Amino acid sequence: MIPLSVLDLIPVREGGSVSDALADAARSAQVAESAGYARYWVAEHHGMDGIAGGATSVVLAHIGHATSTIRIGAGGIMLPNHNPYVIAEQFGTLDAMFPGRVDLGLGRAPGADGRLAFALRKDIHKAAETFPQDVVELQARFAGEPMPVSSPQAAGAQVEMWLLGSSLFGAQLAAMLGMRYAFASHFAPAQLDQAAQVYRERFQPSATLDKPHFMAAINVITAETDEEAQYLASTNEQAFVALRSGSPGRMKPPIRGYRDMLPAGALAMLDQMRSVSAIGSPATVRAGIEAFVARTGADELIISGSTYDPDAMRRSLQLTMEALR
Repeated sequence: MIPLSVLDLIPVREGGSVSDALADAARSAQVAESAGYARYWVAEHHGMDGIAGGATSVVLAHIGHATSTIRIGAGGIMLPNHNPYVIAEQFGTLDAMFPGRVDLGLGRAPGADGRLAFALRKDIHKAAETFPQDVVELQARFAGEPMPVSSPQAAGAQVEMWLLGSSLFGAQLAAMLGMRYAFASHFAPAQLDQAAQVYRERFQPSATLDKPHFMAAINVITAETDEEAQYLASTNEQAFVALRSGSPGRMKPPIRGYRDMLPAGALAMLDQMRSVSAIGSPATVRAGIEAFVARTGADELIISGSTYDPDAMRRSLQLTMEALR
């Protein structure tokens, strides 16, 4: 069976709090660990009332303490927002706390709109131009190479590094540096097939990886029936439409027949996002995931998707894994 992992945005639900979201994430990670998932990743987003994973390394420490074997990681750290020295210290420290369990996925996007640059006191667009050099610096710090200023927390840390992307840029850079590559096909599927091909064709072996290793993201909600899963997935659909409409907020309860209420433009946006999805009963999800694996030839999959009821999400994780077994 192909390894499955979980991507958690740490959603904050209407009527809930950041504390609730963090507690739910820890419980979901425990369920994922028990069910046999390989990794539990947290994504960095800022300035969104409904997403609580901005302080990603702190959230990972919280999840690491709640679990014991599952790999924990950033999916990802948006490196232009940060100094690579600080990220090296943070993830080197995480590796010291949870040896052999820490992943560092790196993205080039800022994770928010232009106001974030002012809040961070940083020219994030200029920082994006030096993204390749910053990735190489992180590799050097974890390898313990001599530096003008050392980072003892990072030197020798066994942090597994990944490049993330939703375009050909990340595929080309991951191939050139001989790194693991994860594609954000759960929300940006347009260049999935081309990116996978470019990455594999141009891959150069490195000291840490001798052949391409490709992970693709897919939206998954599994319930007892197709109808129930579609109902639960309307929470994600509401969030996606709100985000693309410039009015993101907290996670809303599901709505039956939600798609019937939408104008054609919003439906088109949803259909693009749902083109990389497996939503339904265990049999439906199994068929959808098997077709996606056959299409991409992925070495791993990471599943994304949230439900308003956190227990329904944890049940979805269990049903998905049972379906594939």
